[in-house]
Amino acid sequence: MISTNALATNGLQANVSDGKFKNSEIEYKTELSSIWKITKAYLTDDRESAVPDFPIPVIPVTRDALLNLNHDAIIRLGHSSVLLKIDGEFVLLDPVFSERAFAVEWLGPKRFHDTPISIDELPPIKAVIISHDHYDHLDKSAIKKLAHITETFVTPLKVGNHLRKWGVPNEQIVELNWWQSTSVSSMTFTATPSQHFSGRGLFDKDKTLWASWVIKGENTNLFFSGDSGYFGGFKDIGERFGPFDLTLIETGAYNDMWSEIHMLPEQSLQAHIDVKGHIMMPIHNSTFDLALHNWFEPLEKITQLATEKQVTVSTPKFGEVVNINQLPKSLNVNNEHKTANDVSSSTTDTHLKTATESGAEAISGAPRPWWYPPLM
Repeated sequence: MISTNALATNGLQANVSDGKFKNSEIEYKTELSSIWKITKAYLTDDRESAVPDFPIPVIPVTRDALLNLNHDAIIRLGHSSVLLKIDGEFVLLDPVFSERAFAVEWLGPKRFHDTPISIDELPPIKAVIISHDHYDHLDKSAIKKLAHITETFVTPLKVGNHLRKWGVPNEQIVELNWWQSTSVSSMTFTATPSQHFSGRGLFDKDKTLWASWVIKGENTNLFFSGDSGYFGGFKDIGERFGPFDLTLIETGAYNDMWSEIHMLPEQSLQAHIDVKGHIMMPIHNSTFDLALHNWFEPLEKITQLATEKQVTVSTPKFGEVVNINQLPKSLNVNNEHKTANDVSSSTTDTHLKTATESGAEAISGAPRPWWYPPLM
């Protein structure tokens, strides 16, 4: 069963001018001077670790294992791609399975690791949620394959046009403005504002909407940031829909030169606090080289910042199952959080390590954070 309703008609929905969508707080433009500045930065790039020099650990996932899960769960597949099991149903967020995040398969950023599961191995998908139409979030090849096993695609306004061109039947597509929601089975998906832009070519900038998402099940409340710069809308989302058991917050592909549309790590942490999140899972990292920082820097920085601010952060390996039902529920929304830099689980239990414990393990020779190179 699918139903859609507007949650706000008081001017808070996305504005459109001359056929283009607008952000609520800024007008993002790419000036020639800024393009030259960015080009110069790339030409003089001297990073030591733009890509991993060791195999990123990936835990294989099977259809049978997914079907046998008896709790709400989350599995990172790569970048911002996430597989959820909520109320017994499977939901995909920004599924990207292609080797490269670009318009053509032989060009563009190449992924660092395989996906933990192939599309052919996936169980039936109740819903696919798309945040916006950039190539590292909307994968044409993946959408065409997923159309045969997915009941409903939920997108921001006009993003559905891409799906229709790729052969997805109109009756499988739900498009929402900010603050609108749709119910699929027992779950409710609400499109909420973000601060970004859209476009897949030279002449379609901002012709489709971008969004963050609130994902609510019977016992689980999640926030998915999509791509965004830091803005006041996060506090509005927290007031309306928080607190959240878990937030999936963009933390990666950042730089001061484009911080209006991609948050810096300290802003990502503040966004988590603003929306009243309990546990933060940093996404948008460790799969593609899309910026000028070392590939491991986002996770390293966010865990350090979280320790300083006493915020609990989950950094599972790709393919690792995190049991949402066993995440700590006693944390209050004023951010008086137990210090931790890792929350992960198998299919049967949750392991919570404090920053102190993690440091002690590193000293004693126990497993280090997965983004550190293996000890020889």
